[in-house]
Amino acid sequence: MKFSFFHLMPWTHLEQTPAEWPARNAEFDPVKGQQLYQTYLDTMVNAEACGFDWVAANEHHFSPYSLMSNCNLIGAALTQRTSSIKIAMLGNLLPILNPIRVAEEYAMLDVMSGGRLIAGFVRGIPHEYISYNIPPSQSRARMKEALDLILKAWTEPEPFGWEGEFYQHRAVSIWPRPFQKPHPRMLLSASNDESAEFVGQYDAILGMTLIFDLDVARDTIEIFKNVSRSHGREIGPDQLLIGQQTCIAPTDEEARHHMREALPYFHARLMRPQQDAQRIVLQKSRFFSDDEQSAFFVKRLQALKARTLEDQIEAGSMLCGSPQSVVKQIKRLRQRLGAGYVNINMKIGTMPDSVILKGMQLFKDEVLPHVVDL
Repeated sequence: MKFSFFHLMPWTHLEQTPAEWPARNAEFDPVKGQQLYQTYLDTMVNAEACGFDWVAANEHHFSPYSLMSNCNLIGAALTQRTSSIKIAMLGNLLPILNPIRVAEEYAMLDVMSGGRLIAGFVRGIPHEYISYNIPPSQSRARMKEALDLILKAWTEPEPFGWEGEFYQHRAVSIWPRPFQKPHPRMLLSASNDESAEFVGQYDAILGMTLIFDLDVARDTIEIFKNVSRSHGREIGPDQLLIGQQTCIAPTDEEARHHMREALPYFHARLMRPQQDAQRIVLQKSRFFSDDEQSAFFVKRLQALKARTLEDQIEAGSMLCGSPQSVVKQIKRLRQRLGAGYVNINMKIGTMPDSVILKGMQLFKDEVLPHVVDL
């Protein structure tokens, strides 16, 4: 198995819960912000020394939920401070961005890192579309056209024109071209059956971050496998990534204590403005294709939030416990879902950075040796 260290880069100094979306930025302190960026980058760089295969980041807007409005900037910094670990952008919110700019920036990252880029493309969560004034109902169509345009920009050695529904370019010829041939390995996200069908059309890793239940996740993965098979591709563990909120501590009791302390800030403060915006978007658009799927998505989020910590661990929604317990939980993910990659997010809400660094060391010393050969 292979492991990715993911960082959300949250703002951890909210004194009050944001009343609405977008969250007012009056509380942002640039001095504290600089300190957070330094701490977070140092933590991400440490992933290489702790045996992680990838170090990963993603993109969010208008919210203290994440300070990464452009994860490619973080990726560029990581190219200069690491030497062997894969740098995974998980990823750019493709439907709201200029795909030519994304193709160029990813190509730069791939060349700067010597071919270490994992190119993630995600559709994003509904409120991101309000940030950039893009109709959420266009998300799937924009995603497909933008992805096809990027693939051509990466692989076509001669200038070409593009006349699509959403993007028009008289001539395209990006400099530089990617280091990896024919292009960097791609990852596409999927949290429901319709997204899994889309991912199956491409030669890409499926990334699943919202695990509600292992059986539900397994069914979605089976759809991805079946669609991939219809395109002549057999899916193995190295094309499945499962995201997990994670806390590793010397004992189960200590890990659960830290997670219980961190989750309220994550759910009640960081997630509050996103949830408000999400309800509005789901009511006003067909972002998830139909009313039935929209209602299902909202109920899933509510159910996850209402579960006890023990319920979430049992359902496969997170890794939490001593190294021995986390080894068992990872083995269950591999057995039940066939996943070859686990994307580990340790900075949950106000989780202390010292606890994260200790957990990373425990992962290296007491978890990884027992799961690397699965």
